[in-house]
Amino acid sequence: MEFDSVYGCFLRSLRNQIPATGEAWLMHPSERLKGLDVFVCVADAGSFTAAAERLHLTASAVGKSIARLEDRLGRRLFHRTTRRMSLTDAGTAFHKTCIEVMANLEEAEVSLRAEDAEPSGRVRIDLPAAFGRLQALPIVLAFAQAHPLTRPHVSFSDRFIDPVDEGVDVIVRIGGPDIWPITLGHRLLGNERHVFCAAPTYLAAHGVPATRRDLDMHRGIGYGRADGSVSPWRFAGERAGEVDYGTIPTQLVVGDGEGQVTAAVAGCGITQLPTWLIRGHLEDGSLVEVLPHLATEGLALTLAWIKSREALPKVSALLEALTHGLTLRIR
Repeated sequence: MEFDSVYGCFLRSLRNQIPATGEAWLMHPSERLKGLDVFVCVADAGSFTAAAERLHLTASAVGKSIARLEDRLGRRLFHRTTRRMSLTDAGTAFHKTCIEVMANLEEAEVSLRAEDAEPSGRVRIDLPAAFGRLQALPIVLAFAQAHPLTRPHVSFSDRFIDPVDEGVDVIVRIGGPDIWPITLGHRLLGNERHVFCAAPTYLAAHGVPATRRDLDMHRGIGYGRADGSVSPWRFAGERAGEVDYGTIPTQLVVGDGEGQVTAAVAGCGITQLPTWLIRGHLEDGSLVEVLPHLATEGLALTLAWIKSREALPKVSALLEALTHGLTLRIR
């Protein structure tokens, strides 16, 4: 992002948030940056004293900087009492604008420094538990070997996390929010494909179902939710893209996808699983797909990252590797 365009955005934002007073808006643009870092630090720290410690200044110097800024803007930015300090309405609006503009400036600086740089340094990645171990981790390991100066830090969790709050550069999620925070970039890589499958030994003993109704005569291996309920099964509807939900008699309930695979391979019944989880078993014949006409799309696979870090070589290179690799592995 060009510096001039960032400044233009900065000036327009400030004019929208804090009305001009007197001749304040006639000052040189560089003058407008004075005191903004102190203001943001005070707002985040909650006091002059705490901000002074972070900035290695005296509390008096911090107080004078805020006073000069308020005088320049013609607005009080803080409510002050002997016990606490809080932002005024104008201060809250101004703080939001300052945070956004400072992030843009940092991103512009990082982009300039990052050109032609070798990916290096620690990069944090959070992956879904089963999918992460089986499909995403091999990509990360290959990335680490291709870029030996990087230090990937990989964690696994199935809950949705806020990368900004937890300091994670990149996350991979199956499912997730419909609306992503503005601080995150995100990319849809595809959808799971859910199929019905069973072990050859089970099918030899109980027959191969040909219709959805035939499943009522079979043993099902269901997925158990944390609340004790059993997830319904997904069936392709009559129209393209349509999905119906239903149940079949369940002999066994397992609260883990890999556990369902183990039970199915052992011949305990028919189950429904994403192809990425059972691809190897389908290839070696230990599991067989049944009722292919009832297979459906599952949850979306999404790659997300902190926007302000996407220009860092270690992050941009990892995003490229994951995008290419996971797009091939999800189906």
